[in-house]
Amino acid sequence: MKTFVSRAALVSLLLGASMLASAADSTARTPAPKGATVSIVSPADGATVGESFKVRFAVEGIALAPAGDQTKNTGHHHLFIDVDTLPAENMPIPKDANHMHFGLAQTETDIKLAPGKHTLQMELGDKNHVPFDPPIVSKKITVIVK
Repeated sequence: MKTFVSRAALVSLLLGASMLASAADSTARTPAPKGATVSIVSPADGATVGESFKVRFAVEGIALAPAGDQTKNTGHHHLFIDVDTLPAENMPIPKDANHMHFGLAQTETDIKLAPGKHTLQMELGDKNHVPFDPPIVSKKITVIVK
C-alpha cells in the first residue's frame, strides 16, 4: 500500500511539473528576426501638434500580421504614451490608456492628448502580445501638444 501511495505521489508531482512547464511555454518569447526594427514615422521628435493628431509607424526586417497570426517573423504594433519603463518582457503587453494595441496590423492611428509635453514609443508584440526576444522598440520621441 505504501508503494502505491508513493508512486501516486510521484506521478502527481511529475504531472504538476509538466503542467507548469507547459504553462511557461505558452508565454515563451518569440525570437526577434535579426535586424528587425520599428519606428515612429510621424510626428517628428520634438514636433508641436494639436490636441488630436495622427501617429504613423513602420517596421523593417519583419512583417506585420494581426494578433494571433501564427506566421513566422510577424508581429504587430503597440504604442506607449508617457510610459517611463517598458513592460515586462515575458508577459503580454498591457492594454490601457498608456499602452495602445494595434492587433489588426494597423500602421497609423489618430490620438488625442491633453496640452503639454508627451512621450511616444513603439514596441512590436508577437502573436500573443508578448515582446520579442530581444525586444523590438523604437526610439522614444517627445511631442508638445498645444
